[in-house]
Amino acid sequence: MDRLNLPLRQLGPKLLAVAVIVAALLWGAWLTQQVTSSPKQRIVTVRLAETIGTFVEEAARANGDPAVVQAASLSYLKAAESAVAEMGRDGRVVLVAEAVLAGAAEDATPELERRIADKLAAEKQP
Repeated sequence: MDRLNLPLRQLGPKLLAVAVIVAALLWGAWLTQQVTSSPKQRIVTVRLAETIGTFVEEAARANGDPAVVQAASLSYLKAAESAVAEMGRDGRVVLVAEAVLAGAAEDATPELERRIADKLAAEKQP
């Protein structure tokens, strides 16, 4: 019977311990749910060599100043690298189409080209 009439001093720490345990269990359940509910990954391919080759051909036909062509090529390559990295951040696995031997993966080359063009346009604007 003495246990039922616990003084308030002894009841406080026990309630606090129960609250901490409940909070830890809830946090563990939430963490488990977050880890196990990762988005499904999609595999896409990009024709990177073709995309860069097209740019190089256009630059060669322009017959511009070599320094300007070199600067434009460097900007293009940086934009391409950045665009591919961004495409991989939303759960997609981006593969270079020239390196894929078999399998049917979604072709994301048009998206890559659009992203590169957007980056180059943003770079030109002050």
